[in-house]
Amino acid sequence: MTVKLFTPPTLPKRGGYSQVCEVTSGKLILIAGQVPHDVNDKMVGEGSFEAQVEQVFRNLDAALKAAGGSMKSLVKIMNYCVASVSYEERMVYRTVRDRHVDTANPPVSTFIYVVRLAQPNWLFEMDAMAVIDG
Repeated sequence: MTVKLFTPPTLPKRGGYSQVCEVTSGKLILIAGQVPHDVNDKMVGEGSFEAQVEQVFRNLDAALKAAGGSMKSLVKIMNYCVASVSYEERMVYRTVRDRHVDTANPPVSTFIYVVRLAQPNWLFEMDAMAVIDG
């Protein structure tokens, strides 16, 4: 494999994501911010953080497949969540994420709270990077 996801012993061991991604070859895929809209551009999960996160992961999966990859190709995810989502609600994110990513070798990850996203009814958005052997 041309990608090594790991947490070196010199960094804190955090659950659910790797601290470092080393890429030695392959095709780099950059995926724009995915939002909670379906293929027909219809809003999914109005007011439901869990439903919006699920739709974003479905969109991410579709983008990866279109580029010739899969969710196992993910090396980095950047998560953006509106500040009105409580800590308890945010814990749902991990449950949804773990259904979609390789939990044995999770991508590096950042989770950021923001005042709002581009559309006022969006609660969550994610952009990503993937590497496909090639």
